Amino acid sequence: MTTPRDPAQLDAADPLVAHRDLFVGSESPLVYFDGNSLGRPLRVTGQRLATFVTDSWGERLIRGWDEGWMDLAGTVGDEIGRVALGAAPGTTVVGDSTTVLLYKMMRAAVAARPGRTEIVVDRDNFPTDRYVAQGVADECGLTVRWVDVDPSAGVTPELLAAAVGPRTALVVLSHVAYRSAWLTDVPALNAIAHEAGALVLWDVSHSVGAVPILADEWDIDIAVGCTYKYLNGGPGSPAFVHVAARLVDELTQPIQGWLGSREPFLMGPVYEPAPDMRRFLSGTPPVIGMLAMQDMLALVDLVGMDAVREKSIALTEYAIEVAEELLAPAHVDIASPRDSARRGGHVALVHPAMREVTQVLWARDVIPDYREPGGLRIGLSPLSTSFAEVRSGLEAVREALAGLVP
Repeated sequence: MTTPRDPAQLDAADPLVAHRDLFVGSESPLVYFDGNSLGRPLRVTGQRLATFVTDSWGERLIRGWDEGWMDLAGTVGDEIGRVALGAAPGTTVVGDSTTVLLYKMMRAAVAARPGRTEIVVDRDNFPTDRYVAQGVADECGLTVRWVDVDPSAGVTPELLAAAVGPRTALVVLSHVAYRSAWLTDVPALNAIAHEAGALVLWDVSHSVGAVPILADEWDIDIAVGCTYKYLNGGPGSPAFVHVAARLVDELTQPIQGWLGSREPFLMGPVYEPAPDMRRFLSGTPPVIGMLAMQDMLALVDLVGMDAVREKSIALTEYAIEVAEELLAPAHVDIASPRDSARRGGHVALVHPAMREVTQVLWARDVIPDYREPGGLRIGLSPLSTSFAEVRSGLEAVREALAGLVP
């Protein structure tokens, strides 16, 4: 074990350190370890929201629909695609919650593979993904084929190859495992599933905005992700869906709302899907819900995803260094990959007392989150987290653990 580096020196050498001041609350002593669940708001977002109320909504009123609101789902979707997904224009839209979009796209995918009877999902995938997959399977008379994985790791090519076959309609995977931060080899797993004739739906909620994604280059079929984690869209901000251009005409989603129809304002008697990504929308665009994420997308675009990822790796490596020094003697296990090439933007620390530790920390303005069994997640949003914050927070973890465990 080596002595962790000096956080002050690391912050002084950080080329992105000045951006931290752009976030609300960065000046406070509160330690925020939950950026992978809800990102801090940017200071400029308050003014954007206020101006929207007084000008766009207050003055333009319903005229706003003809002045950009109606197209915002695609406009912001294209920004997400360009800045954070590596996706071509016209292949990403914003709308609905993550759960609703997962449902829509799972139903669309299995319908596009008639005669196949299985959905492949790993048992450690995020609960919503598993619950929706089971529900879709029940609705469509399909079977879920479960993949058992090491909860401190994730789905490997070997595990997936053993699970897929001629009966596989759809594979549902997470780019970054929500519990361990395992970073999946997307191109390798896509190739295996595609060789079997299956489609793959990627949940990128725990990676978008923290880990570069190359949707087109990696041949991603479908990706769904939330926007309130590393894209800082705010509580309940709408999710997005990306569909490869080659599949847009092939997939038809099951919730046939007016906005996804070919001619919404004709109000026709029969539903015909739009010929483009709008077919994956159902109802009125969540205009207010898309405001805050636009500010974060502009900042990520300015900085660049490669620089964001470099800072993310530096933060998680430092967190592991400090955890080895302060927490390993208390029998805390690091349940995230040590190899940064296989690790996303958070670190999982496991100990039987972590649920109680989390309660103590929240009362002291140190905010991680907890995941069963015994997992304290240190979520480090690259642009709003400092190295000093990491050190201070992990010292608080040690103190809380010492107070609970004799």
